[in-house]
Amino acid sequence: MASVEIRNVVKRYGSLEVVHGVSAEIADGEFVALVGPSGCGKSTLLRMIAGLEEISDGAVVIGGDIVNEVAPKDRNISMVFQNYALYPHMTVAENMAFALRLARLPKDEQKKKVGEAATMLGLEGLLDRYPGQLSGGQRQRVAMGRAIVRRPEVFLFDEPLSNLDAKLRVQMRAEIKGLHQRLRTTSIYVTHDQIEAMTMADRIVVMRDGNVEQIGTPLELFDNPRNLFVASFIGSPAMNFIKGEVVDGTFRGPGGFVIPAANLAHSGPAVAGIRPNKLQIGATGPSAKVLIVEPTGDETHLLVELGGAQLAMLLRERVSLAPGDQIGLAFASADVHFFDDQSTLRLGRGDPKGAPCSP
Repeated sequence: MASVEIRNVVKRYGSLEVVHGVSAEIADGEFVALVGPSGCGKSTLLRMIAGLEEISDGAVVIGGDIVNEVAPKDRNISMVFQNYALYPHMTVAENMAFALRLARLPKDEQKKKVGEAATMLGLEGLLDRYPGQLSGGQRQRVAMGRAIVRRPEVFLFDEPLSNLDAKLRVQMRAEIKGLHQRLRTTSIYVTHDQIEAMTMADRIVVMRDGNVEQIGTPLELFDNPRNLFVASFIGSPAMNFIKGEVVDGTFRGPGGFVIPAANLAHSGPAVAGIRPNKLQIGATGPSAKVLIVEPTGDETHLLVELGGAQLAMLLRERVSLAPGDQIGLAFASADVHFFDDQSTLRLGRGDPKGAPCSP
């Protein structure tokens, strides 16, 4: 196992710069997710760590050694791809043993390592099958097995679950997390699905437009988002945002949305953010019109309108409501996040310019 350090890494294609000086440190044995919308540069960054993309500037350090000029096969890493990348003419056992065969390991040692990985992944009865005879989840297990047998210092995952259906994604998510807990191999996992990142990673690197927006544990990002982008991206359903103004220690938004903000060192335009599960139905408070009711069994999702703004609500109960009904909104002021309308940074107590968290 080894630590990974990304030092001010830049990627350019000609004059177009797509990754802008990204820095991050992944500790030995840590599971870190790179998350962000499509085109944010997360897969490009992963491919630079793997050696599949040339680094335009900066450095990638694995186990204390700069590997910019080291060939991919010599970096002692294993990568699991989105499309499995299995050889269709080889059996499961042959696919898993391919790298070992190239390394000229004795056949009995190859068989032993493949057998251990197959047992770990529940593939014992599939070793003689071909990829075309497997389900998507089984193929992904084979791809993971091929990575495991090499005993690498670092695992790299490039959106490995994006081709699977919703139920299988949840199952494979748990299997990958359990695998990491057993092996404790340093892992870097790329995904655009923030739920995957939240449930699997020790820490998350949130990226946008080739930059790092924030780095932290899942709960740090959820509870203390650095800016409006992180607040909107982390959490499902997404955080609600209400534009308004702070005047004389009070935030005033549309439709009678008023929040005490005496301890907020800010005056002028601002954005209030509140999670859908923190909005409740109350006898007092601003009145909102119900637009959509979505019962899911144990929970009820509502979309309501308040002064022209649409807000999502997540109720941990069943309610008898219909579109057009009026309800009162209740919430605790302590559950409200405030953001600067211009810089989009989260506003902290006593900090009129915003409260930056770690990138």
